[in-house]
Amino acid sequence: MSSHYHDPADLTYLKRMHELAPTEFEAWLNLDKIVGREDGTIPHKYRELMAIAVALTTQCPYCIEVHTRAAKRAGASAAELSETTFIAAALRAGAAATHGAMAMKLYGEPPAG
Repeated sequence: MSSHYHDPADLTYLKRMHELAPTEFEAWLNLDKIVGREDGTIPHKYRELMAIAVALTTQCPYCIEVHTRAAKRAGASAAELSETTFIAAALRAGAAATHGAMAMKLYGEPPAG
């Protein structure tokens, strides 16, 4: 057994998961084709940058790897990747603050004013 959570060897379990739930697996696999589309209104490069932003906020190391490589192949620059990172961080911080407000409500704290 591995001593850490994210081990690329874990991806070998996907084959077994495909055997156990083929319909669901194929549906999941087809979702990624949405990102890789070349014929959408949103250009492929921007689709990959959006995928990176989501992967950063969901903290999926495998998605970060796959979509960063795909974004680079699609022509994304290191500067675009950096800006995408900070946009994702800003949204993640905003979500933490607004969820903190919800926690205050659940705590029973009255709103200001």
